[in-house]
Amino acid sequence: MIKVSLKDGSIIEVESGSSVESIAKKISEGLARVAMAGEVNGEVKDLRYEITTDCTLNILTFNDLNGKKAYWHTTSHILAQAIKRIIPTAKLAIGPAIDNGFYYDFDVEGTFSPDMLNMVEEEMAKIIKEDLEIKRYTLPKAEAIKLMQEKDEPYKVELINDLPEGEDISFYEQGEYVDLCAGPHLRRTGEVKAVKLVSSSGAYWRGDEKNKMLQRVYGISFPKKSELDEYLNMLEEAKKRDHKKLGKELELFMIAPEGPGFPFFLPKGMVLRNILEDYWRKLHQENDYVEIKTPIILNEELWHRSGHWDHYKDNMYTTKIDDIDYGIKPMNCPGGMLVYKSKMHSYRDLPIRAGELGLVHRHEKSGQLNGLFRVRCFTQDDAHIFCLPEQIEEEIKGVIELVDEVYSKFGFAYTIELSTRPEDHMGSEELWSMAEGALGKVLKDIGKEYELNEGDGAFYGPKIDFHIKDCLGRDWQCGTIQLDFQMPERFDLTYIAENGEKQRPVMLHRVIFGSIERFIGIITEHFAGAFPTWLAPVQVKILPLADAHLDYAKEVKNALISKGIRVELDDRNEKIGYKIREAQLDKVPYMLILGDKEVQNKAVGVRSRKDGDIGAQPLDEFISKVLKEVEEKSI
Repeated sequence: MIKVSLKDGSIIEVESGSSVESIAKKISEGLARVAMAGEVNGEVKDLRYEITTDCTLNILTFNDLNGKKAYWHTTSHILAQAIKRIIPTAKLAIGPAIDNGFYYDFDVEGTFSPDMLNMVEEEMAKIIKEDLEIKRYTLPKAEAIKLMQEKDEPYKVELINDLPEGEDISFYEQGEYVDLCAGPHLRRTGEVKAVKLVSSSGAYWRGDEKNKMLQRVYGISFPKKSELDEYLNMLEEAKKRDHKKLGKELELFMIAPEGPGFPFFLPKGMVLRNILEDYWRKLHQENDYVEIKTPIILNEELWHRSGHWDHYKDNMYTTKIDDIDYGIKPMNCPGGMLVYKSKMHSYRDLPIRAGELGLVHRHEKSGQLNGLFRVRCFTQDDAHIFCLPEQIEEEIKGVIELVDEVYSKFGFAYTIELSTRPEDHMGSEELWSMAEGALGKVLKDIGKEYELNEGDGAFYGPKIDFHIKDCLGRDWQCGTIQLDFQMPERFDLTYIAENGEKQRPVMLHRVIFGSIERFIGIITEHFAGAFPTWLAPVQVKILPLADAHLDYAKEVKNALISKGIRVELDDRNEKIGYKIREAQLDKVPYMLILGDKEVQNKAVGVRSRKDGDIGAQPLDEFISKVLKEVEEKSI
């Protein structure tokens, strides 16, 4: 018998060789019916996987991300099987599950039209109805290559050739279809219920522009049709909220063909950006941060010292100055190290909280660029906290309190992920274990639930990631806290301890917005461009009914400007209905309609974006209302 520790802390005894599925049935028949896969000692396995030693086990359902991914990965294989049935000459590339569904890349002639995708969906429905058993088996590397060569799958052969020697290669088979795959997968094709292929696009093999362009098909699937319908409705709503579309309509930003991935902020976009930066500065001043600014270009030696040259060079832009190699910074941290080293510090100085709105550049492939969400230059709201070892927990708590403060201002809830040591890491396992333990302890002490994300830490330290949830339920990873024992070592950072000896400080990297550009994209979609009054580039639009009311309109405009309210005057000779419609399209929070009565009574006719026509108000009363919304940052 072996002991299996479950998620709730209980332990059950089962026979050695029991499958994950059989253990799920032992726990509950209902759980077994909805199970997708299992996490055995943190590794995701098929339900058919047999357990032979004591372990921890978490049964995954569609409510778990890894459960969803097993479901979606299986659906990607059903997609590939359908394509092979319709286009036998199609060559298979890769077909992973992603955070919102799945895709599969194919080498085919031409592109996939909507009619073609409908035909593929119909074939997928047949495969699901056939309820094919999904079987897993392994082959030695040579036999695996031979099998894929016989099936004329050159991309699979290339992938197998890249795998280490001596390891068996796993395959999954359903009916006539066989695919190279590590899994996990469901037990039968019939377990997949509601499927929709949502789009297709070109994609370079292995993401390399030098390789052949393949055709990528994206899809989504759910256990219930109602869930699929809800998701498709969300996609339609997301299209309306697309920040690229709204950014153009609201004149926030543009991306010119002369600079793909390098956004231009237009006047209204700069207003929004400056509001966010001013809020950031005020909040950080209140929390005893100092602000610094470090250069964009620093020499290659620095990037070797920091480890970025070895771990991040492919994402960096480089240049030469006086025959010396320089790197354009992809991260702000090495500059922050130099600022700390510029003077000697005492233990009494720590913690030092140094914030920087730092512009960084990273090389992103052209096919991955996406409005403000994926760009080649962006401003990180970085801060580097240098502290004593005994101050670590208190500083992490302080950052989490800042995160709570900021995200609440935008109406964002969030979830937390703790990411641990990656394979490509710097430093000893002992230091990593200490750092991971410190982060986990803080989260437990303050009662924050979190998911463990094994192996996804930064190369220099473990991290806490904050995933905000927008009004459509979509997750965005924005804030992060990274605990770093490595950089202080590599840069020989010191402070004079109480005993007079030099000691090494501990360093925290953290961001809250993540990047100003991406955060603007997120909140544009979250609010559908209808920003709350405190964020709106134009808070009030003045609409005089006729030229006779222009003098009073200018008087009102000046009164608003004197109170710091952002205002525009529409003095065009147009009908009032036309002006109102344009102001509504511009998503301005308030319109002031000015006619004879308003001039006579020194009042304003107020029309709210949210509530429609509110009626006449004294100007001072309206100004107080707007200023209160701004001060409270009401959403």
